[in-house]
Amino acid sequence: MSKKKRKGIVFSTNPDFEYQYDDRESEETLDPSEQKLRVFIDRKKRRGKEVTLITGFIGSDDDMKDLGKFLKSKCGVGGSVKEGEILIQGNHRDKIVQLLLDKGYTKTKKSGG
Repeated sequence: MSKKKRKGIVFSTNPDFEYQYDDRESEETLDPSEQKLRVFIDRKKRRGKEVTLITGFIGSDDDMKDLGKFLKSKCGVGGSVKEGEILIQGNHRDKIVQLLLDKGYTKTKKSGG
């Protein structure tokens, strides 16, 4: 079961105050053939080390984590899923694009240099 995250206000003394919750987790995941994923290499803020970054996923956090876990296991490396992006350690752009195309993400493209 996922926790609801409060958005903005942490505490209020007003008894009639209604908290706003982040509805991002309730987003419905698009079909893989409708996802427009971009795969590129990034070195910024990582002391020159390369990571493969996958952006553009629309759907629930659980589905994104499952896709990240699948990609990490197929590449045999570490990584993470945060802020709507999947990070895979190292330069695995070509392999990841091929894996995504084989999995049904037909609108996947390489991005950047």
